[in-house]
Amino acid sequence: MDLEIAKVQDADLFRQIVLVRVDHNVLKGGEIRDPDRINRTIGTLYNIVERGGRLILMSHVGRPRANREKKIIKKENESVNFIVRYIQNRLYTKFVIPVMISEGGIPNIHTTINLLIKALKKHKMGGIYLPNIRWFDGEEDPEKSDEFCKQLAGLADIYVNDAFASWQTHSSTYGITNYLPSYAGYLMQYEIENVDKILKPKRPFVAVIGGFKFDTKLKSIASILQKVDYLILGGHIYNTYLCAKYGFKIKGVNNYQVNEAKKYIDKIGEYKDKIIEIPYVIEVENTDRHNTKELDIRKIKKGEQLGYIYDASPKFTSLKNVRDVILNAKTIFVNAVMGFSPHYLDGSVALYSLVDQNKDAIKLYGGGDTNQEFKLNLPTLFRRAFDDPKYYFFTGGGTLLKVLEKGSILGVKPVQALVESNKRIKQGLY
Repeated sequence: MDLEIAKVQDADLFRQIVLVRVDHNVLKGGEIRDPDRINRTIGTLYNIVERGGRLILMSHVGRPRANREKKIIKKENESVNFIVRYIQNRLYTKFVIPVMISEGGIPNIHTTINLLIKALKKHKMGGIYLPNIRWFDGEEDPEKSDEFCKQLAGLADIYVNDAFASWQTHSSTYGITNYLPSYAGYLMQYEIENVDKILKPKRPFVAVIGGFKFDTKLKSIASILQKVDYLILGGHIYNTYLCAKYGFKIKGVNNYQVNEAKKYIDKIGEYKDKIIEIPYVIEVENTDRHNTKELDIRKIKKGEQLGYIYDASPKFTSLKNVRDVILNAKTIFVNAVMGFSPHYLDGSVALYSLVDQNKDAIKLYGGGDTNQEFKLNLPTLFRRAFDDPKYYFFTGGGTLLKVLEKGSILGVKPVQALVESNKRIKQGLY
């Protein structure tokens, strides 16, 4: 894709402090299950240091404001300490996390960081890694964003965005570009180049969307249906769809979600026939993995109360209509974990195996959970697929849904901000 963005390889980095936004949001309960998002930023970090730049990194971890009061809650298992430990073991260099103590959200970047920057310039450390960027009050709060962006800009000479997966218009991904010359890292560039395969797909074009993130995915489905030839739903999204369309009552799906889903089903209209429904699902009365039952949704009456639906039965991949759609596709976009990860894997494994049987299609996988389940449960296939030009694994599934929804990569505001920054760089406005 030929976008007018400034690229990190074109920047003069010698003796410059480079503030890099990465998406190292890879922690699950304080553990790194899959370091792929970290590993794929190493090239950008190496390039910056090799050319004389000094690194300050920042990333978000989790959703610290995901509570009713929208207060920032700092949890130890959402600390960047675990990420820094991994990077140090990988790069054999020291990264320091500035100490910024506060009861709730961090109000300001403490001035003691200036001492660390002096040491960084003298090569007494490999880099600085800011605390979880969402722990700062100004990261997500629009009223505090501008002041926080100025504080961030005061740390560095250049800003690099290598966080394709972070599409929200937050201070560290969007607002900061108003104050520092801003460049795209190598991972960002590569992701943008591959977006064209989704925006200008070879047809038939099939999308598979699943997972648990109801709020970030459901809103995109009505728009996506206009662009794809077929759509398969899975995970919590599919459960919500079944409740809204057929009147089932499924444990874990609340009334708000059902009512929201009904609104979008009403908008689908002429496109509803594009949805390929999975008839076979796995019901669980409680979290006991051994207490499961396969259901056929075609035999369930309206209003019937069901237990938790935690997976799609692998049996669905043997159905003629499903096989025809998948095996005849020319482009397949998968943003789907079909089951309640990491305990229910059979539906996802069956889906990924069926997709691989289509040797002619371009196969695009997006999202940390999707890629992680593929890698952990089909490791041999994943290793082969990772080097196969017919496959590409994006780091950001939510970003891709936003691209599909808007119909353009410029629908992703942080990318649009890089375009605007490039104009200011050319005009000498920084």
